[in-house]
Amino acid sequence: MPAMAHRGGRRRTMNEINMVPFIDVMLVLLIIFMVTAPLIAPSMIDLPSVGKAAKAPDQVIQVQIRKDEGIDVKVDEKSMSVPMADLDSTIKQLQAGRPAGSSAVVIAADKNVKYELVVNVMDKLQRAGVQRVGLSVQVAK
Repeated sequence: MPAMAHRGGRRRTMNEINMVPFIDVMLVLLIIFMVTAPLIAPSMIDLPSVGKAAKAPDQVIQVQIRKDEGIDVKVDEKSMSVPMADLDSTIKQLQAGRPAGSSAVVIAADKNVKYELVVNVMDKLQRAGVQRVGLSVQVAK
C-alpha cells in the first residue's frame, strides 16, 4: 500500500520512489568490484620452447591446404592431389625406406582455411607416425 502524506486533513498518495536502498546496493557492488578486480590475473599462455634441430632433414614433404580445402602433397618439386582419407597412407609411402626422423613434413595452409582442417591434417600426420611437423608461414614485412 503506498505511503500516505497528511497535509491539512486531505489524504494524498506519494508518487516518489525511495532511491536510498538502490544507491546503497550499487555502492556495495562497486566496492566489491573495485576490491576483486586487481586479484583477477589475466590469462597467460606459457608456450613450450624448443631448441634447434640437430641436423636438417634429408627430405621435406610439404602438405599444402588450398582455399577450397583440397590437399596437395609436394615432394622434390612433384605435386599430387590427395584426398584427406588417403593422406596418412600417402605420407607413409613417401617415408618408407627412410630412417625415422630423416624426413620432415611442413604444412602450408591458406590463411582463409578453417583451423579445424589444419588440426585434422596434423592429427592424420601424427597417426601416420610423422615425428617432425612444421608450419609454413610468411614473414610479415
